[in-house]
Amino acid sequence: MADVGMPLRDQVSLAALTDDAVKTSEIEGQSLNVQSVRSSIARRLGLDIGALAPVDRHVDGVVGMVLDATGNCQAPLTRERLFGWHAALFPTGYSGLTRIRVGGWRDDATAPMQVVSGPVGRQRLHFEAPPASQLDKEMSRLLEWIETPTDEPLFVKAGLAHLWFLTIHPFDDGNGRIARAIGDLLLARADGGRQRF
Repeated sequence: MADVGMPLRDQVSLAALTDDAVKTSEIEGQSLNVQSVRSSIARRLGLDIGALAPVDRHVDGVVGMVLDATGNCQAPLTRERLFGWHAALFPTGYSGLTRIRVGGWRDDATAPMQVVSGPVGRQRLHFEAPPASQLDKEMSRLLEWIETPTDEPLFVKAGLAHLWFLTIHPFDDGNGRIARAIGDLLLARADGGRQRF
């Protein structure tokens, strides 16, 4: 869907960012309206794409996180920035019908953080994350490692940071989307530019 008069670089960037935001939500089982995502990105980037589709808070949250990760890739990744991303993903304080702790680490009040699959009663445990009491320490170690120059190429560091974040699983929900944003941030640093293709 070419936009007449829009530079090719902007067209490609808009398409790539739209695809990234839609796919990152699909992995989590959420289906976003492609035109709403495209409109949100165009508004934020100041691109004229003609008629804009309506945008809801959830779409704007995902788009805001993706654009912050890539557009502000040189800014330090901090716990406050992660809390902001998390709050943007869950503007109502709910994940579906379940109230979650937003803009803060999980507290394990109801149970340990576990990744499971299968029907209720026959669920299979795949992974149990570190207890909530260790999250400050574990996240501090990860964030320090991300911000400290290392010998690893940044694209390798992006993959390692993604995996490390997921093993900590610091939030009640949204860990996968935020892990991908962390990867995008480090890949944008590796590219040396604010636009990801």
